[in-house]
Amino acid sequence: MYFCPVNKNIEASRVKIIDKYILKKYFATFLGLMLLFIPISIIFDLSERIDKIFENDIPLGEVIKYYGNFTLYFFNLLFPIFLFLSIIWFTSRLAQNTEIIAMLNTGMPFMRFLRPYLIGATIIAMTVLFLNFSIIPKARISYHDFWTKYIKKYKKVRETNDIYRKIDSIHYVYASNLNHKNKTAYNFIYEEIKDNQLKSRIFADRIVWMPEQKKYRLHNVRERIYLDQDKEKINTYSVKDTIFPFTLDDLTPIVYAAEGLNYIELNKFIEKEKIRGSKNINVFLLEKYKRISLPVSAFILTFIAVAVASRKKRSGIGYSILFGIVISLMYVFFDKVFGILSTKSGFNPFWAAWIPNILFGLIAIYLINKARK
Repeated sequence: MYFCPVNKNIEASRVKIIDKYILKKYFATFLGLMLLFIPISIIFDLSERIDKIFENDIPLGEVIKYYGNFTLYFFNLLFPIFLFLSIIWFTSRLAQNTEIIAMLNTGMPFMRFLRPYLIGATIIAMTVLFLNFSIIPKARISYHDFWTKYIKKYKKVRETNDIYRKIDSIHYVYASNLNHKNKTAYNFIYEEIKDNQLKSRIFADRIVWMPEQKKYRLHNVRERIYLDQDKEKINTYSVKDTIFPFTLDDLTPIVYAAEGLNYIELNKFIEKEKIRGSKNINVFLLEKYKRISLPVSAFILTFIAVAVASRKKRSGIGYSILFGIVISLMYVFFDKVFGILSTKSGFNPFWAAWIPNILFGLIAIYLINKARK
């Protein structure tokens, strides 16, 4: 009996068709889920804010801008859940329709079957990475500012007591209290230290920033200049106007300030805050590390979803969907827990950003190996 060998070009063409088919399902389901839930979220949010919008006479343009930022903000926050559930959904449908069995029966290895999923995860991860590095930071800061200005009118979260900052390599600032509303710092001290020696020190009961003059006004000032041979010069002023190489925002940046910076600006901001001894440095470092760790989760959650949903089950797709909801909520839970440990308990922010990916990455490896057998 004579067997006609399979044309390799035909086989390669079939594989490409399968890749395109899976990729189409991958993006169509993910985008469809996003387009379904985001408008619903906007409607629910608008129904809760409508009274405040009319009460504060918020311009329509501001409202539209807010919901544009709202969409980007929550996409970045919830995209792992949407991605995971969408892959669980369409892969389970493929499995229940025996389409995956048909693909594998052609001799396609399971790891080759994963290639279009890997391509899809790469495109999603690169998109989220680009958004996190440049576009989403602006949306997040604008989102926070809208709430601050119109909705709750809460104070921007800052340090207000016992502020100590290293301004540059030789200048240090201390203030017992800082009030951003009236632009005033109390019990102010400004020191110059060179070669571990105190060169000068300025005391003031209070210091007020004057935006129009771009100067500071100091009240009840005592200025000490330390000269050689244990000599010092003392000057006193009831009021003195001067210029310092810092702003009040430099002394106490808002906690979410880092969220509004692109990646290059964020790195520079963190270096400055390290020099100044910021108490919120872990918050800023966590923001930096999560901008990379979050996109990587697209690969991990994709592989877990495929491993779970690629087998046909008697119970149908209900089990896979339930498993998907549980896993995605667990991922968000671990992400939040380690984030809180970093910002509140001093846990290393690098590990706080990456431990959820490491844990679920190990789960992904185990499930993929199990699915191959």
